[in-house]
Amino acid sequence: MTKWVYTFGGGTAEGRSEMKNLLGGKGANLAEMANLGLPVPPGFSITTEVCTFFYANNQTYPADLKPQVEAALSQVETIMGASFGSVENPLLVSVRSGARASMPGMMDTVLNLGLNDQTVEALARRSNDERFAYDSYRRFIQMYSDVVLGVEHLHFEDILDSYKNDHDYRQDTDLKADDWKAVVVAYKAKVKEELGRPFPQSVEDQLWGAIGAVFGSWMNHRAITYRRLHDIPADWGTAVTVQAMVFGNMGEDCATGVAFTRNPSTGAREFYGEYLVNAQGEDVVAGIRTPQYLTKAARMAASATLPSMEEVLPAVYRDLDDVRRKLEAHFTDMQDLEFTVQQGKLWMLQTRTGKRTAAAAVKIAVDMAREGLISKEKAVQRIEPEALDQLLHPTLDPKAERKVLAHGLPASPGAASGRVVFSAEDAETWSKNGEKVILVRIETSPEDIGGMHVSQGILTSRGGMTSHAAVVARGMGRPCVAGAGELRIDYKGRQFKSMDITVREGDVITLDGSTGQVMLGSVPTVEPELTGDFGTLMTWVDEIRKLRVRANAETPLDARTARHFGAEGIGLCRTEHMFFDPARIIAVREMILAADEAGRRQALAKIQPYQKNDFVELFEIMDGLPVTVRLLAPPLHEFLPGTEAEMEEVAKAAGADVAALRARNAQLHEANPMLGHRGCRLGITYPEIYEMQARAIFEAAIEVTRKTGKPVSPEIMIPLVGTKKELDLLKTMIEQTAAELFAASGVTLSYMIGTMIELPRAALTAGAIAESAAFFSFGTNDLTQTTLGMSRDDSGPFIEVYRQKGIFERDPFASLDQEGVGELIQIAAERGRKARPDLKLGICGEHGGDPASIAFCQRVGLNYVSCSPYRVPIARLAAAQAALGQRSDATA
Repeated sequence: MTKWVYTFGGGTAEGRSEMKNLLGGKGANLAEMANLGLPVPPGFSITTEVCTFFYANNQTYPADLKPQVEAALSQVETIMGASFGSVENPLLVSVRSGARASMPGMMDTVLNLGLNDQTVEALARRSNDERFAYDSYRRFIQMYSDVVLGVEHLHFEDILDSYKNDHDYRQDTDLKADDWKAVVVAYKAKVKEELGRPFPQSVEDQLWGAIGAVFGSWMNHRAITYRRLHDIPADWGTAVTVQAMVFGNMGEDCATGVAFTRNPSTGAREFYGEYLVNAQGEDVVAGIRTPQYLTKAARMAASATLPSMEEVLPAVYRDLDDVRRKLEAHFTDMQDLEFTVQQGKLWMLQTRTGKRTAAAAVKIAVDMAREGLISKEKAVQRIEPEALDQLLHPTLDPKAERKVLAHGLPASPGAASGRVVFSAEDAETWSKNGEKVILVRIETSPEDIGGMHVSQGILTSRGGMTSHAAVVARGMGRPCVAGAGELRIDYKGRQFKSMDITVREGDVITLDGSTGQVMLGSVPTVEPELTGDFGTLMTWVDEIRKLRVRANAETPLDARTARHFGAEGIGLCRTEHMFFDPARIIAVREMILAADEAGRRQALAKIQPYQKNDFVELFEIMDGLPVTVRLLAPPLHEFLPGTEAEMEEVAKAAGADVAALRARNAQLHEANPMLGHRGCRLGITYPEIYEMQARAIFEAAIEVTRKTGKPVSPEIMIPLVGTKKELDLLKTMIEQTAAELFAASGVTLSYMIGTMIELPRAALTAGAIAESAAFFSFGTNDLTQTTLGMSRDDSGPFIEVYRQKGIFERDPFASLDQEGVGELIQIAAERGRKARPDLKLGICGEHGGDPASIAFCQRVGLNYVSCSPYRVPIARLAAAQAALGQRSDATA
């Protein structure tokens, strides 16, 4: 019989932390805490395999699931000394999701399950607190109706707001037992009105309804969006954890909270978190009430007046601090904890690896390695390469003027400016139109995930450091200011007010997520300092990795940025980008319009000094590091004017007739230019173009060698080669040009001639091509297009549909198609090195900065990857992780 259910509690558990794939992160870690003897309310986890069965069998369950659930529930009853559905001593439970990867707030939860019109009275008698019992019941009706029955929570919020207004109550805590009874009656009436049937009174029906809703939420819109953004496969499924309820809302000796074993924003080794007295967990994370600080030091640092947990519940705080230390030492990583205090006793409800900012991730990893908790290798593996992107971009200039509108909590660091929008939908729409936006909400909810992702930053007027907005923003690397209570947000009027200033939709504001400041207008920024813990980590990275990392760069700014970020050369210098410079585009167009070779050479002579100066600057900046220059690749029509006014300007400058220019434009037009007259085909038909470029490269190399005393060794790359003969013809011409210049200057330099592998034929005939090529650079942008028969520019509308239908796991233009394109790369590498054992191999498409693609490059034995300058640190880290992964595979 398949085991579908695993129990925990009473100091023991059937699961353990290594069983995340089966029990989900929540269930596996609850089991681990129970095995460690920590105070965990008993419960059980229904495995992810049931979720898989559920979706494969028309949302039904295995036949033997129900008896296993009943047996596990009976065990919980025994440990708690209470019975599910009892009218004397009722057991209440929570029902929560738990995927193997943390997905905070994306799926559904139900608390206080097991309450009905009879058990609520029993709870009131047992607790001797009628107000607490009916408060719990109204919470349950609202949550269950929203999550399971599909009655929107707004209905219940309207009822509660109206009741409070009618009775002149300001806070929920003002309501007494009789008030909550009246609210419960109104809630149940609303359910019957909306559904045509009463709120369910059978606790067994409640339980199975909640279990089904949690499994169902695996496929809700926000969960699907979150999985897409974080590359979480849909077939992983979620587990469901059912756990005995403990209550933080039974009085002033009760509390609930969220804590991190280290600061998730900065990485500092300090206990960090928030709590609320007399509250339930959703009050903290949903931002319904602004919580209080956990520690006295944090309260004082924020100049907050409400007392900390350390001051209000000192004994329980000490217990929690002890648990914090045990869990961090056990899991050897920063933990995100959820806890409840019931009548002075601490209960642990969850531990998981905490979400953190990139800066915090680096500091925590480096500190833990220094503390001896983890190795340097483990520290390197701990950092998500993509997360480094947060560290590589500018922050607000501390000297810049700031017009501060409001202050909130510094919930996620970094700085961002953008136009104000008030809904996630508007954020997505404006972003698609090229606008940078700041999403402003009273509080965010999981439904806002799409809008949060496209926003530059997030601002809320409610909520704390562990609210939904804060947690999700930190995970995404978006700056966030939360709980800015000075803001008066008017959704209907599409504006907010602060300090007598009205900010309307479309106005620009700036957020500083490190200080909590909200500023009017755009504030200047400064470049990041990549030193300290980041520098230490990257030193360890460079000690471990085998792959070299170069940058795609053709401007001095790109080249300097690449060097700043640790690039070991230029892997792709696209010379066509230089042709578009205003100072030379007229000469380029003259060359295209020329009727014969003599006319083309005359125009090329004007371009050559510019090209030479470009290369001089790049060679000087790279200071002896390799520079791979790709000769002209795009079709000539891309350089011609598109408008009538531009045509007249070019014709005038070139002394040509406008009609002739139009005719030439028409002559160069191609039905499928990507597969047309471009790349080496231009060099074959107009060899004088490549000759000019080769001459500029060698003259620049000679000049820089003379100037610096350091020899420059350029690498010349011929694009779009499909046959060995194409390469041989152009190689001969380049070698003749080099020989002439070396003889004339008296300076001889070493250089390499290679090719860009962009066509399947080139990959398949790599053995022959390698006889003439000193290196291959895989141009995976075009190799993906030519292999899949799919245009990168035109595939956007259907790529996402393909991902949703499981045809592609990821966009093949963002992450290498390892089965198809990868197979061609592997064939080319093997056949090329068989013909030329010292063949240098690299990759220079966008995939050169993608961690999964870099791991593939490591496996097939490439020498280097090349990526955009800002992705160089990401590629360095990914290369180190790929080397460690290959090392562990070899020893497995």
